[in-house]
Amino acid sequence: MFKKIIKGGHKKHSKSDSIDGSLHGYGLPGSGHPGSGSNSSVVVNYASQPGHNAKSSNPCPRTTLPPMFAVEPLPLFKDVAVSDRQNLFLRKLQICCFRLDFSNTLKLVREKEIKRQTLLELVDFIQSGSGKITERCQEEMIKMVVVNIFRCLSPASHENTGQEAKDPEDEEPYLEPSWPHLRLVYELLLRYIVSSDTDTKVAKKHIDHTFVSKLIDLFGSEDPREREYLKMILHRIYGKFMVHRPLIRKAINNIFYRFIYETQRHSGIGELLEILGSIIHGFTLPMKEEHKLFLVRALIPLHKPKAVSVYHQQLSYCVVQFVEKDYKLADKVIRGLLKYWPMINCQKEVLFLGELEEVLEATQTAEFQRCIVPLFRQIARCLNSAHFQVSERALFLWNNEHIVGLVAHNRQVILPIIFEALERNIQHHWNEAIHGLTAYVLKMFLEMDAELFDECETRFEEKKAKARDVEEQREMIWEKLADAAAERGGDHMVTV
Repeated sequence: MFKKIIKGGHKKHSKSDSIDGSLHGYGLPGSGHPGSGSNSSVVVNYASQPGHNAKSSNPCPRTTLPPMFAVEPLPLFKDVAVSDRQNLFLRKLQICCFRLDFSNTLKLVREKEIKRQTLLELVDFIQSGSGKITERCQEEMIKMVVVNIFRCLSPASHENTGQEAKDPEDEEPYLEPSWPHLRLVYELLLRYIVSSDTDTKVAKKHIDHTFVSKLIDLFGSEDPREREYLKMILHRIYGKFMVHRPLIRKAINNIFYRFIYETQRHSGIGELLEILGSIIHGFTLPMKEEHKLFLVRALIPLHKPKAVSVYHQQLSYCVVQFVEKDYKLADKVIRGLLKYWPMINCQKEVLFLGELEEVLEATQTAEFQRCIVPLFRQIARCLNSAHFQVSERALFLWNNEHIVGLVAHNRQVILPIIFEALERNIQHHWNEAIHGLTAYVLKMFLEMDAELFDECETRFEEKKAKARDVEEQREMIWEKLADAAAERGGDHMVTV
């Protein structure tokens, strides 16, 4: 059987078969490809040629070089006639359709360098705008991109070992070994999409829904360099191909749902949120119900996972964008934050307080009044936090002029809620800096409304007096019980 395969590898092919094969990375030397000759010929030599469909939209990729493989570099674009450059472009794509094994850095070093140089030439050719590439060249280029970037992603370290997943902030990112080639493939795709010579009507035939869906799946890559390129490319696709916009939003939505309610593991949440930040910025008013549901069902619940600190900056930006676009959403956002407010994670509380300040800065009086009571009950709890950073961040809210204005307008409701917390800080908090900040806030309220301040202080003193009376009565009752037990039990009574 092996001899038959070897023998079959040397059979004579027709000219058309050889050309089609070379476009997919399966061409033979001297195949009759236009422009091939003794000086400029490709390039790919090996013993056997597998059968394939030349018209397939997804050619079978070579993940490793076949036996007896040899490759020679092609001439530069500037060294051939303008009329031959499209054919040369196709032949260079052929070399790049092989995915080489990077697990061994000493293996196929020459072939890796030839492919890297060829990819660089392709990127320069697209970027320079030397000539508008044909539709066939565009199709073959996207096929080459598909072969190189769509692959099974490496599992996370905890999935390999079976150990419990660590905090994403503490993990070292996995770096893709084939990045020297992968980066150039992404760069080629990016330059193709942003190029003014790219016809959107032609490009969308090849950059279709399937391509975009697989591209979004790659955001699960642990390599931050790859996710950065994916972010730029997907953002450009969203801007240039309107037909893909609903699909992109839906796919991102689904990733968020799986992350929140199933896995709580995904490397690309931050990058996807960055893309969404730009998308939300472009929403028109009145805002569609679909977008409001996305805020309530996906963005607000993203505050729940433990790893929120990894992507909180991008998440906060998206949420604030919604409130700035439609101030009527402020009440929903604030109540959503209160729903997922951390109970024991102090660093997370500091993040929430920072986001809350940004949201309140974009909140109007009417929406603010709807959530005053639950909001300032939570702020009062933060004021009394034993963790000084939480208490300090809550007190910093009074450094914001817009928030101070909202508070002053609604001081009759707010001061009675937080006055006790402020007084407790003055009397009992261990941190001196908190004492100073609390005194500043109390002074501010005194200047706003001295009469209201005195009323709250009187109520607080009355409450303290009642608490003392209750405590004294409790002590008296216990003393009476102890005396009664001593009289009845005598020496058999055990005292504590």
